[in-house]
Amino acid sequence: MITIETFVRILDLGGTFVFAISGAVAAVNRRLDIFGIVVLSFVAGNFGGIGRDVLIGAVPPAALTDGRYLLVSVLAGLLTFFSYAGVDRLHSPVLLFDAVGLSFFAVAGAQKAIAFGLSPVMSALLGMLTGIGGGMTRDVLLTEIPQVLRSDLYAVAALAGASVVVIGDMLGLPYGASALAGGALCFGLRFMAIRHGWHLPVALLSAQERAGIDRSDDEKPH
Repeated sequence: MITIETFVRILDLGGTFVFAISGAVAAVNRRLDIFGIVVLSFVAGNFGGIGRDVLIGAVPPAALTDGRYLLVSVLAGLLTFFSYAGVDRLHSPVLLFDAVGLSFFAVAGAQKAIAFGLSPVMSALLGMLTGIGGGMTRDVLLTEIPQVLRSDLYAVAALAGASVVVIGDMLGLPYGASALAGGALCFGLRFMAIRHGWHLPVALLSAQERAGIDRSDDEKPH
């Protein structure tokens, strides 16, 4: 019988591989060398989990003590480097794999936070952080606005999936059932956002544009 700890580790490693590929693809698109590609792979695949572990006191973080995390990240980076044409052709499948990785990290991160005695609200937020942290760090290193701040239902999907795990724990449900439900909800939201362009409301005008309109109104003759 598989234990909860083993199940969480499997989800963590699966999410690491998927996000490491996304980091490697971003690095190749910015024409980084092979070392930079491997570094971005590790960052994208592991910094969400590292941030979670540091915040809950699980130090040193699992990504720095378990060699499997480094191995998975390096393999993803090298696979992308040597087979980029094939990976790039799989743009839509990669987006779906990214949604799967987000689901893995959200439910695994929430459960690990619960195991360390955090409150339900903080556990849900840390589940979300686990899912979005690596991508945010990757984008910052590439001097881009983090995708999570402008992508369709990304952080919201992770928070929803993590919340299901937290609610399931409060109701005394088995972790496998709540993880499956939370992961399915997170994946479903991301899939619909990718397929149909679902997104949260955005500001219609930037501050600069509003200022320009206000100035033009002031300059009109009265």
